Amino acid sequence: METIRNPIEWGMDALKEAAQTVEGVAGSAQDSETAAGTRPAIRKITSDDLRDAVALGFADFTAFRSDVIFLCIIYPLISLVLIYSVLNYDLLALLFPLASGFALVGPVAAIGLYEMSRRRERGLSASWVDAFAMVRSPSFGAIAILGFILLTLFLLWLGAAQLIYMLTLGPEPPLSAAAFLSDVLTTGAGWTMIVVGMGVGFLFALVVLMISVVSFPLLLDRPLGIGAAISASLRAVLVNPGAMALWGLFVAAALVLGSIPLFLGLVVVLPVLGHATWHLYRKVVRV
Repeated sequence: METIRNPIEWGMDALKEAAQTVEGVAGSAQDSETAAGTRPAIRKITSDDLRDAVALGFADFTAFRSDVIFLCIIYPLISLVLIYSVLNYDLLALLFPLASGFALVGPVAAIGLYEMSRRRERGLSASWVDAFAMVRSPSFGAIAILGFILLTLFLLWLGAAQLIYMLTLGPEPPLSAAAFLSDVLTTGAGWTMIVVGMGVGFLFALVVLMISVVSFPLLLDRPLGIGAAISASLRAVLVNPGAMALWGLFVAAALVLGSIPLFLGLVVVLPVLGHATWHLYRKVVRV
């Protein structure tokens, strides 16, 4: 039991170390708003605000349809490459963790979509080329570090998933996809792996939701440091636990639907979620 919890502890240690590193690197310039006593104020939101954010996100998707699909088509392709690699290197046990773990790095993948929604909101040009304007953001360094933190959590999740497999159905790799599926669904060890894996995966997803639900759009929109952005994201969840839990469930369900069949639905789901996240940020954080 203690061994399975270790990956989560490693993830939390990584977050602490990254935050400490940023404090020394980012300096006082990026945290000027917080230092001045003007840290972002958090609003209380409802399920109606969530529906409105999704509707606005879909409107952005409709406005950018060809550009956004072109921008996001790479992610389903990457997913297919990952699946091919897993099936050809006897790593079937990591197929589901790879697919579900996509949600952990989703906020990083959507950063260009936030920029497009931001530019459209301000009446600026907003093509897929303009999406890369976010590299000129004063907080780009903090954005990159936060992205690295999420990538670290993703890798830790894969390590945890592999460990869970080793302790249940392992240590030998499955002989075939059919044999693996049979072992997972018809044996006690397989069901143990499912339950423990879903529990640990939920904890990873919860950490990512809490530190990133508004932090990436906030860093894109204001010259803040990573500490202030993560703090705002944590406060957003604490002030709106019910709404944020509902948002997390909606994102998870949308990603599952987008993964059927063969992740092709992500071509639509990803841009809508990305744009909707920008509008959620606008509703949660006071201007």
